[in-house]
Amino acid sequence: MTTDPARAADPHDELARVVREHAGRLAVALVRLIGDFPTVEDLVQDAVVAALQRWPVDGIPERPDAWLFTVARRRGLDLLRREARYREKLAQVQWPVPPEPDERLRLIFTCCHPALPRSAQVALTLRVVCGLTTAQIGRAFLVPETTVAQRITRAKRKIADAGIAYRIPADTDLRDRTADVLTVVYLMLNEGYLSTAGAVHSQRLVDDAEWLAALLHELLPDEPEVAGLLALIRLHRARAGGRFDCDGGLVLLADQDRSRWDHAAIASAVALLTRAARRHGPGPYQLQAAIVACHAEAQRWDDTDWEQILLLYDMLLHLAPSPVTRLHRAVALRYTAGPAAALRELDHLAERLDGYHLFHATRAGLLRDLGRPADARTADERALELTSNPAEQAILHERLTWA
Repeated sequence: MTTDPARAADPHDELARVVREHAGRLAVALVRLIGDFPTVEDLVQDAVVAALQRWPVDGIPERPDAWLFTVARRRGLDLLRREARYREKLAQVQWPVPPEPDERLRLIFTCCHPALPRSAQVALTLRVVCGLTTAQIGRAFLVPETTVAQRITRAKRKIADAGIAYRIPADTDLRDRTADVLTVVYLMLNEGYLSTAGAVHSQRLVDDAEWLAALLHELLPDEPEVAGLLALIRLHRARAGGRFDCDGGLVLLADQDRSRWDHAAIASAVALLTRAARRHGPGPYQLQAAIVACHAEAQRWDDTDWEQILLLYDMLLHLAPSPVTRLHRAVALRYTAGPAAALRELDHLAERLDGYHLFHATRAGLLRDLGRPADARTADERALELTSNPAEQAILHERLTWA
């Protein structure tokens, strides 16, 4: 697939990439030098806001890191007039700061500490590590900026009050804590890929999820689940060109133009996943990526290896059982054992997934396959009541119109 020329030429994408890359490094340097997390977060955000205001006008400077550092240092010195205890530390700081390889990882683990609520972990990571403003985070999740600011303020207070250490967890806790970080990145992917809050597609959140996953993979190259999540994100991104029509409407997988997929990116992600599998540490992210890879590698919808997908869902249910995974498995079962078997599987989930729109939408499709159009219409109407996503609403309206 050829990259969209309009997107490739968009200067805002390059600006976002540069700001994201250097804001995290600036935060790392300042945390190590100052040791006060809330103050660092304010300094980084002041520098980011200044960059977003000036760089579109003046252009990205030759040394973005030094530019951001200079702004943060000036702001810090202003603060020191009111808080003299930081004056000596900041006044002695010079750029560049000698790097320490684990500093960015420490920052991510601090933002994703299990003592913080999940919503606060996501907001703090996006703001401190990725350099997003509270307004940008609020727009991405369709929540008020004040709500985001409150989450971040409470998180910073919790870090200070609880004495949460700025460090990588001990080896005994590293795997569990890495799982917390991966959950935050996965939430970013899900929210950006097809927002539960109603926005059709938030590319910025998907970009940030991939950037964080790539950073984690760079810092933890031997963790197969980190590689699995990165492969999953890249496989989803590689198929993004076929997910929406020219009017922004959602195109179902069976109807997508696969020539618009980035097949080189698919091959690269599959190779990454294969290398992770050789470490013999299977996990949910690797299995989800393998399922997506089965779809991505099929040249046509009719070529999909549903038997393999069903097997992968069985493995996923063994490692991480959930009713939503059983729902997705039922879709694969429809293509291996028929719609009647799939519907029987769904009937066992009715009580647990009655409030989930995809349960009713999937059930409607099976009912139509079985020649029960009236029941299918009822199921689609229930699905429409439960979703606020405009792309999904459009598909359901179309189904009901032609039913």
